[in-house]
Amino acid sequence: MTEPDFLRDTRTSYDTVAVDYAELVGDLAERGPVDRAMLGVFAEHVTGGPVGDIGCGPGRVTEHLHGLGLDAFGVDLSPGMVEVARRAYPHLRFEVGSMLELDLPADGLGGLVAWYSIIHVPRDLLPAVFAEFHRVLAPGGHLLLAFQVGDETVHVTRGYGHDVDLNAHRLPPAVVEELLVEAGFTLNARLVREPEASEKTPQAYLLVRK
Repeated sequence: MTEPDFLRDTRTSYDTVAVDYAELVGDLAERGPVDRAMLGVFAEHVTGGPVGDIGCGPGRVTEHLHGLGLDAFGVDLSPGMVEVARRAYPHLRFEVGSMLELDLPADGLGGLVAWYSIIHVPRDLLPAVFAEFHRVLAPGGHLLLAFQVGDETVHVTRGYGHDVDLNAHRLPPAVVEELLVEAGFTLNARLVREPEASEKTPQAYLLVRK
């Protein structure tokens, strides 16, 4: 099977920026209280089992989830990002993988977080991604998504001091929610906050359960 172009472009771009991304983004504690609050709400809903941080990047959200008492591990498309995460958090597990085809057993996760990691997936492939998330979550397991609000695609050519080549898709929360319901999820909570600091769009959070 031929790999979709967006996977190759996303992997190459994040491999290129991995080290500088980790240094510039910093710790999750530097972000706003809403982000931390939503992760805390998610953690309280997880009743057992491991939690996958899918699209984990340099691992800061994985480490935050671990600090909240969850058995968290990370998966990322970019080997460069996984290498950075393993160096930063050697006590946690990080693996290379694609959210389109996770190397995880069915019904095995107590929770799953996709923290701004669906933004590079073309909209027509989101149903396949959400079906895969549904497959790996145990019955009663929870999924938390975070993403930028909008209805357009931004082509990114420069990031974190490097030339890159990837698309970032801003998404209407109602559309994402509808796709999640079609995949078999039930909505627990939705939140949209206004942009802060350098953000250009509102930010959305959806918490659903299988």
